[in-house]
Amino acid sequence: MEIPSYDNNAALQQVNQFWSMLDDMSQNNPEAYRTFIERQLREGAEFHSPPQPHACIRTSVGPKEDILYINMCGWKRVPAATSYSDPIPVCGGRMEKETEEKEHYSVVDVAFNPEVLEMAEKDKHEKEKLHLLAVNFIQQQHKLSLSQHYKLTKDKIKGSFQDMKQRLMSPHTCKSSPNKTQSEPALSLLQQISSLRMAESNEDSSIQLSMEQEKKPARPGLIEVISSTESDQSQPQQPQHHLTVCPDSSGSSRSLKLSVELPGVRSVSQCQLSVSQDDILLEVEGIYYLHLPFPGLVKEETCVATFSKKKQTLNVTVTMF
Repeated sequence: MEIPSYDNNAALQQVNQFWSMLDDMSQNNPEAYRTFIERQLREGAEFHSPPQPHACIRTSVGPKEDILYINMCGWKRVPAATSYSDPIPVCGGRMEKETEEKEHYSVVDVAFNPEVLEMAEKDKHEKEKLHLLAVNFIQQQHKLSLSQHYKLTKDKIKGSFQDMKQRLMSPHTCKSSPNKTQSEPALSLLQQISSLRMAESNEDSSIQLSMEQEKKPARPGLIEVISSTESDQSQPQQPQHHLTVCPDSSGSSRSLKLSVELPGVRSVSQCQLSVSQDDILLEVEGIYYLHLPFPGLVKEETCVATFSKKKQTLNVTVTMF
């Protein structure tokens, strides 16, 4: 899990303005604040959701006809084509050699936007074109000579889901198509907050962020700040905390509740919190550091974090799968 760090004074000044405006909105328009935070969490969760298996192609490599399995995946991080005539963006991971019983083979993963896979399923010829695109993409990226005669396996994935996830999501392993389309620049969070406050001054009762305003996903953190350029030589301490697994009244689902005591923290702007499906990281620069693995996978989009200034306590709740 990577924590963003900046040392630009202009950026620091901008983020201070952002926190001031965000605090003001939370007090004067709680509904708009809730909508804004929920949207950032939702889009951040979508951006960091893992790839999902869709189909597995079996083909051969070179004159020796070595076996190669290509796992085709749906991944929201890969953009969809902007129009029917544009190239389809595709992302491929590293290739690995495996041995399973008496079979020696290689396996590699290719990811498309889920919308692309969904559209291809509606037409047999389009689906075949997408399969050949996956084969040709891997051939180009890994400089192989692949047979164009392939077959689909009964299983959607060769190997384990965790191995596929690691091959695609590990830093610097996913190679994108050179023809990948570029999305329009997104409005910054500061611009979005400014537009909300302007709408408040006009007494607009239906204040909310338009889904069309931002094309790019939000950053993954629930609470993020830009750190100061001044270094602090003191070592951060692990704060007192309590993690509880709570079943709901019906017993059909569970949630995690984390309570963290943060004496000396006066504002939420001092906290930096990041949540993934399997862990949580909290930093208060120069004061506290807490990194906890979850006892099971969680639904990031359900995560809610609140900070009590009176009790100086951060409470985090998230639903488990």
